[in-house]
Amino acid sequence: MSIDWAGFTPWSALAGGALIGLAAALFALVNGRVAGISGLLGSLLQHQGEGRGEKLAFLLGLLLAPGLWAMFAALPPVHFDTGSLGLILAGLLVGIGTRYGSGCTSGHGVCGISRLSPRSLVATLCFMVMGFATVFVLRHLLGG
Repeated sequence: MSIDWAGFTPWSALAGGALIGLAAALFALVNGRVAGISGLLGSLLQHQGEGRGEKLAFLLGLLLAPGLWAMFAALPPVHFDTGSLGLILAGLLVGIGTRYGSGCTSGHGVCGISRLSPRSLVATLCFMVMGFATVFVLRHLLGG
């Protein structure tokens, strides 16, 4: 792996991280809930529940943000080394993992760790270790 230093943009990454933190903090202050994306999406899929408008607005903001960014700068190219079946399998595994892990990286990693939650720290460490292990197996052992 190599880093394209000419294309590396730490300022946009820093701004993006700050915006994610600000959005998560505002969501927690206004709604009294963490901004875990899997939990928000799961609660929207249920027929009942409160705060559906705020949850929907938050999720729509996540989906519309790249379009807003594209109005001011070029979006980076997206390339997947796998086919449709691989992407579907990956999505299903992530979905199952968020249910068994009682949350996703945004809920545990962004919101939980900032609240000093020991459970979120353990969950985030598990996410990271399994991500590293998956890349190692796919790239180095299976030669992908």
